[in-house]
Amino acid sequence: MKYLNKEEKDIIESFNKNEWKSTKNKGKTEYVEAAKQSLAKSKRINIRLTAQDFYAIQTKAIEEGIPYQTLISSLIHKYNNGKIKFTS
Repeated sequence: MKYLNKEEKDIIESFNKNEWKSTKNKGKTEYVEAAKQSLAKSKRINIRLTAQDFYAIQTKAIEEGIPYQTLISSLIHKYNNGKIKFTS
């Protein structure tokens, strides 16, 4: 435990004192569905971007801490589900 920070030590101490309560699988179906979706086979596509757009996407992905392909896929997914809109 010497490598744990104070917050981590507090969580372990709280758990050991039985201060945690089970959620009785609350939200389990959402997690199961998310797991199924993550295992679904993906289709490979090729797209052409300007160098400027490509580097901007790479920069945003680095800021988010995710691969740029994941960022692009997420943007397309959100657009398809109406969570983001195209504006001209």
